[in-house]
Formats: sequence, C-alpha cells, structure tokens
Amino acid sequence: MALFVKDPEVDKLASRLAVIRKISKTEAVRQALLHEIERENANPTLVEQGVAFCRALRARADAERARPADKAFIDSLYEND
Repeated sequence: MALFVKDPEVDKLASRLAVIRKISKTEAVRQALLHEIERENANPTLVEQGVAFCRALRARADAERARPADKAFIDSLYEND
C-alpha cells in the first residue's frame, strides 16, 4: 500500500532525516514512525498511573494512626458547627 506525502514540509523533513542518516526517505519515515510508537508505548497508561498513585498513597499511610471510618466519623464530616 502506498503512502503519498502531499505536504512539502513533511517531504523536506523526510529528505533531511534521510540525508542525515544516509538512508532512503521511505526508511526515514519508517524509523521516525517506529520511534514515535515506541515513545508513546513508553508512557504509562492511565490505569498504570492510577495504580502507581494508589501504591504511593498506601506507602505514605501510617497504619498506627489510622482510625476506622465508622458511622460516627462519617456523620462528623457532615456536621455544621
């Protein structure tokens, strides 16, 4: 399947990278796309970020000072003083 680049700036960038790396324009585009895919995959997903946040929060928790969230505690959150 063919890929036609209609943007002259993209064509110039592909040519520039091809000259720098001494490869064809097709190879330059392939490498650039692979690089960007790898870079995107290296970023943690939203789920991974959430899990990391929960683990960090748990690590900061002090089990000795923890209080149970019983009815009295929950009701105290809604009291207007």
